[in-house]
This record gives sequence, C-alpha cells and structure tokens, in this order.
Amino acid sequence: MTAGAGTDAGITIGADELLGLYEQMAVIRGTEKAAHDLFLAGLVKGTTHLAAGHEAVAVGASAALRPDDYVFATYRGHHHAMARGASPEECLAELMSKGTGLCKAKGGSMHLTKASTGMLGSYAIVGAHLPLAAGAAWSARLRGSGQVAVAFFGDGATNIGAFHETLNLAAVWSLPVLFICENNLYMEYTPIGEVTAVANPAADRAAAYRLPAEILDGNDVAVVRDAVARAAERARSGQGPTVLEAKTYRHFGHSRTDPASYRPEEEVREWLSRDPLDVARTRLEALGVPAGSVAAAGERAARIVRDAVAAARAAPGPDPAEAMTDVWADGGSAWRT
Repeated sequence: MTAGAGTDAGITIGADELLGLYEQMAVIRGTEKAAHDLFLAGLVKGTTHLAAGHEAVAVGASAALRPDDYVFATYRGHHHAMARGASPEECLAELMSKGTGLCKAKGGSMHLTKASTGMLGSYAIVGAHLPLAAGAAWSARLRGSGQVAVAFFGDGATNIGAFHETLNLAAVWSLPVLFICENNLYMEYTPIGEVTAVANPAADRAAAYRLPAEILDGNDVAVVRDAVARAAERARSGQGPTVLEAKTYRHFGHSRTDPASYRPEEEVREWLSRDPLDVARTRLEALGVPAGSVAAAGERAARIVRDAVAAARAAPGPDPAEAMTDVWADGGSAWRT
C-alpha cells in the first residue's frame, strides 16, 4: 500500500490537460450548486445527494480511462455522469423530471445513466453495483476487449457484504476492475471511524484478498488521474484489480434534508481549505498558467451552467406515451416467455 496524499512524486500532467480538467470540475461544481438552488425552489423532484467537493475523483479518474471503459457509481453520482459525458443540461433536466432528461425523467438524481458513454448507472442501494462492475469486467475479459470496469463507492459500502464478496471474486478471477472508494469520512451521518475496525476502510482490507491498494488525495485531480492510469494499465495487462481509496469531503450534507450539523466546525474548515478547485488552481499556477487563462476557464464553466439551467427550466415534461419504453433491452415492456 502506498500513500499518495500530499506527494507530487511521479505526477506527469501537463498545463493544457490540467486546465481542461479544472474547467470540467468547475462545470460540475456549478451544476451541483444549480441543483441545490433548484431543489430549494421546488423544481427538483425527490431528494438529491450532491457531490460538490468530490469533483477531483470523478474527473481525474475519467481522464485516465478509455472512452469505452465502464463506470458504475452510487446515488451520489452526478459528478461521475458528467465526467463520463453527460451534459449539465441532461442531468438538471432529469432532476427536474423533464422529457429531455438523461433518462427521460425515469431515473431522477439517484439513477443517472448514459450507456453510450460507458456510464452504466448510479445505484441507490449501497454496494449493489459492485458485483455489476465485476460482471462487466468479466464480459470484457471474455471478449478480449481490453476494457476495464470501475466501481466508485462510498466508505460506508466497505461494511456491506457485496464489497467483500466482489473483491474476493474479482481477485480469484483476476478481473480487469478497479474499486475506487470515495472516503468522505461519513456513512450518511455516522463517522466511518466509529463503526470500522481499520483506519482506511477500503485500502486496509484489500490485503485480505491479495489485492494492491493505494491511498490518494482525492481532492487533487492530478494525483487521482495518475493513480487510476496506473491501476487501469495494470488491469488491462491481465494483472487484475486494484483498490484505490480517495480521501475527500462533501461540501453539503448527506442529502438535501441534512444540514450536516454533526460535523465539527474545525473539520469542515480544514477540508474546505483543501477544495479540489483551489488545489488545481495552485497546480496551474506552479505550471506557469496565467491567472487570466484560469479565470477564463471559470467563466466558460459558469456560462455552460447558466445555459444548462435555462434550457432545463424551459424543457417540456415527459411524454406519457414513453412511460413503458426502455424497460427491456429491446425497448418494450411486455413480459416475455
């Protein structure tokens, strides 16, 4: 196990790529803020689990993957959907139950899916998608496609049986799958450290399945990108799974009904001072990127989000005639014998 947090050893990202990743994170951050505001305005149906603060994990990982790789996410999956090609407009329209939504208003916040870009869904049941990622990896292995599957999950999922069952099977079969834990310190409202016997709930358990593990600064997009690139190459070369534990922090509560008052103020201040966007800006400055270029990227991101909000608000509602479509692979809804 290696600790990547706080180190720059081996970081290879260039200025142009980092600026692009920064802009992508800014778009995601703005979209999450828009979702928050639209929810408070009564325009988002159902609850939401915002990923503001987690952007570097999704964006950094996606930057290291091939377009045809598979991604599986949790109910806190807006950032993964957008990192894998879903537009802010599609996501916001889905949250607002509009016909132009990513899933035509059938999925909502917790089920964002865009199969055409390899985003094979967000899953509301904790840990349920881990076996699915192993299955996708098994498919890739059988076909010899060179694809990898990536399962993103929270720290709480490491105490779910599906986590252990999937790691064991993936190790036994040497599947091309990456397990990426977004450890934001809390499983809903409970500090993960109070209910887990090891300090690092994902990485410390990998050795039980003879899997390599790495602990990452999940707020540094460059660190995440490089770590996922190494793990993906290892998987493609037939060396099997890797467990990556990205330390990060959510800026909002668990869901929109949660004020997060259980988190110590000092802890919140410390983590907010390590905002992924600030970390990226510091790296950009060190690489000699002019402040004006960074500001321009932020302005482009803000414009994209504004346009997405306007389009989603103006979009029509779902067509009732499509209610029973997209239920089966063939598009139908009738039970088949």
